[in-house]
Amino acid sequence: MVAYVRESAPPKENAMSTAPQHPTVAVLGTGIMGAAMARNLLRADLPVRVWNRTHAKAAPLADDGASVCASPEEAVRGADVVLTMLNDGPSVAETIEAAAPGLTPAAVWLQCATVGPEATAELAGRAAGLGLVYLDAPVMGTRLPAEQGELTVFVAGPSTARAAVAPVLDAVGQRTVWAGEEPGAASRLKLVVNTWVINLVNGIAECLNLAEGLDLDPKVFLDTMAGGPLDSPYLQGKSAALLSGDLTPSFALTTALKDARLILEAAEQTGVRLDLIAASAARFTRARAAGHGDEDVIATFYAGRPEQP
Repeated sequence: MVAYVRESAPPKENAMSTAPQHPTVAVLGTGIMGAAMARNLLRADLPVRVWNRTHAKAAPLADDGASVCASPEEAVRGADVVLTMLNDGPSVAETIEAAAPGLTPAAVWLQCATVGPEATAELAGRAAGLGLVYLDAPVMGTRLPAEQGELTVFVAGPSTARAAVAPVLDAVGQRTVWAGEEPGAASRLKLVVNTWVINLVNGIAECLNLAEGLDLDPKVFLDTMAGGPLDSPYLQGKSAALLSGDLTPSFALTTALKDARLILEAAEQTGVRLDLIAASAARFTRARAAGHGDEDVIATFYAGRPEQP
């Protein structure tokens, strides 16, 4: 079991306690989440350097005051904190290796992508080899919480690094959950949280599928649930997005599929059987094959419609 450290626990005193109050932050990966996090860092008056594999996704951050860099090495040069928000473990590993020549010794690596426990262990080993302080730090939240600086950040790693990353965590999130001293605890917690989210979104989609199949106005179902003990903002928000036809991704379906596979891999390694997640992965796969992979995760709805002859 994870031994949790509450947010109010005082950090241990060491050299990290004298960390700069305005650390320079390199953000590697400026997709939906990374761009929003970078903007919140800039609003907190932190110097921010950004890089993205597709330059056009990073370029608009220059208008917000970020230094847009041509390579990971350029982005991390002089950075006190390196924040990675990329798609998966291999992408993170490739990027940090490309950044290696520019890394500052003893810089803190805040690894925020959801990569799973196995990749986390590998990345922690790479960090040690590069002389970095590694913090396993996946986040809970989608586009809107990221834009509003209201993410929850799960962090596992040495408490001696807390002072160094405090200004960064304060800028991007409303809450930090310190999950343990060893990297991996935060990634394990994130998989449990994502199990709940994935099952919830597919539950919503299947209710709307059945309403459609029974020729029932879905708004009757949603109005029935509204304000009751089984209602939730997620139910109402995802349903509203689907019914309005606005599938702009806040949590892309392809990302949800990646996370579902990470959950299944972790479950298999521990002997746990997760029937609902296996079914969710199958739904996501069908929806992606139908062309909905880049849409919001609620596009899983389309995997439940009757097959066309």
